[in-house]
Amino acid sequence: MTNINRLSMSTMFNALHEILNEEPLAIPPPPSRGGYSYFHIRTTEMDLQRMFNFMTGSEDLKDDISVLDTGMLMWMASFLTSDSDYFMVITRNKNGSKSLQKLMRMSDDMDVFFFVAIMRLFIHVMIDKYASYVAIQGMRIFKQDKRELMYDHILRYALFLARDQYGCIALNEIIKELDDPYYRDELMDIVSNNALLLSNDAYGNFVVQHVLKLHDSRCTGNIADKLCGYCVELSFKKYGSYIVERLLEVRDIPMATIVLDLLACKTEMLIRLARSENGNFVVCKLLELTNDILTADLFYSLVNKLRPYRFLLHRFPESKIVAILGSMRVPN
Repeated sequence: MTNINRLSMSTMFNALHEILNEEPLAIPPPPSRGGYSYFHIRTTEMDLQRMFNFMTGSEDLKDDISVLDTGMLMWMASFLTSDSDYFMVITRNKNGSKSLQKLMRMSDDMDVFFFVAIMRLFIHVMIDKYASYVAIQGMRIFKQDKRELMYDHILRYALFLARDQYGCIALNEIIKELDDPYYRDELMDIVSNNALLLSNDAYGNFVVQHVLKLHDSRCTGNIADKLCGYCVELSFKKYGSYIVERLLEVRDIPMATIVLDLLACKTEMLIRLARSENGNFVVCKLLELTNDILTADLFYSLVNKLRPYRFLLHRFPESKIVAILGSMRVPN
């Protein structure tokens, strides 16, 4: 049996990174196997470039890997995960990510390699556009003990992930699919308890919106409580206004919370809000929804606070606020 020497592996890895325009990275040789493989070359001569091409060259490996025996599949799992940098090169590739997800379904023994690699690079994997789907796949198919270790990491880094461009997408996917009641409640509590922080964040607000769409009454109530007193401030902001509008769609208690916040602010602030780029949508939506939902005293208190200043609300011709106020008959 011929062994792969370090010099040849280094040369092959440098060639791979010339293609990717990256600095070469040191990598130890993977375990070798004798004989011939599906790749029609001796496995001891398999280089990183060939494996990279194999893993990333097709969206469907099903037919390709169906002819491989268990030993070769185990060798591939070890080869792909033995070096962190090489593993990330594969997972960050769209086709490479899909190929790894297919390999992860093959056997529990292979999954050990993938689990260790994911946990070793957890944050890097979770904040990458394509690599994150490899981790999410692991949370679907790994055995319970491994899934729980991954869930623990999710809880630990939830706020970091929520405020990352791709981490927030991965976190939303996990929230949607998580079927463990304990970890689901813990994760939802982290989001709701930090609702103000996340609502002001360019990416975190999408996580709060996602949680509100799930219509979990306990979590929605917690979010409304955390945002109580901040609804006017949030409504002025692009991302914050999304959250306030989403709370309005939930109705009932969250809607009353928003109306009370608006009634508590000074008239000057309320008019500024109604004339602002983001706030006018919040006020308009509030007026459209509250007539049939809120108690008459709350609803008409808001209307009476706005009506005397209708002439100031023509800044946005496309806004419906003036028309809505003009069409209402307010009791004396």
